[in-house]
Amino acid sequence: MKICSFGSLNIDYIYSVEHFVHAGETIPTLDRSNVCGGKGLNQSIAMAKAGASVYHAGNVGAVDGQLLLTTLQANGVNVSLVSRQNTASGHAIIQVDAKGENSILLFGGTNKMVTEEQIVHVLSHFEAGDVLVLQNEINMLPQIIRQGHEKGMKIVLNPSPIAGIVETVPLELVDLLFVNEEEACLIGGGATAQESAGRLRERYPQMTVICTLGKKGAIVYGEEEAFFPSYNVKAVDTTGAGDTFLGFYVGSMVKNMGVDECLKCATAAAALSIQKKGASTSIPTLTEVEQFIADMTTKE
Repeated sequence: MKICSFGSLNIDYIYSVEHFVHAGETIPTLDRSNVCGGKGLNQSIAMAKAGASVYHAGNVGAVDGQLLLTTLQANGVNVSLVSRQNTASGHAIIQVDAKGENSILLFGGTNKMVTEEQIVHVLSHFEAGDVLVLQNEINMLPQIIRQGHEKGMKIVLNPSPIAGIVETVPLELVDLLFVNEEEACLIGGGATAQESAGRLRERYPQMTVICTLGKKGAIVYGEEEAFFPSYNVKAVDTTGAGDTFLGFYVGSMVKNMGVDECLKCATAAAALSIQKKGASTSIPTLTEVEQFIADMTTKE
């Protein structure tokens, strides 16, 4: 089973700050670093590190894109379906405050240059039963979902950023929906993430909803229901934690692991990722995740 991760590729400019900048305010930064990111890239790397066969599809700039391609390849991701375009790659400006929380400004760049012809070309390399992983940082998302569904692929969607998802995306074709608490409530319309996840399941019975609950853990609402509490670790930087969670959940799923094991592995991977700075650079290896789970089990 192959995974097509059709998604964004960004160069992240990360600034460490005491607090997020307010309107009209100028503040000094404590540190700055440049790393490769984008939800697509992060999730591709996480799935590959979880042991899955991952092909990334998307666009990079002809001038500034080589770093993104090299980073994917170095982490075991196939980049043969990534196209170069004569404009700038996508980038993000990320503030990380003293509590480890993040605030992000996103520039689409080449991520917004997906074409109908590109979708047909990319998906021609996959077949029924393969997995299509998507986020909302590229254009043509509804078309990609419809064509992937027509091929019989399993559709995995992380609807972030949330803008326009309910209005434009055919959620009735999505098999796995990965959301955080806020996204669950915005899409499902409930007062809590749990209530919203339940409503989504009623509305889209084919869908399995996987919802991260921050420090409270994560839940799965589908044919099987599950909950796993978060691990108690000190957060240094939460950037990319959700992408790491999705990557290790899907990476475990394609190895035919059960829901409980997928949830445990994903939660452990996310816990390890928030203890380091950066997004793609903080994603742990499968060996590190397995060792972490073993160590935490021993402490229990």
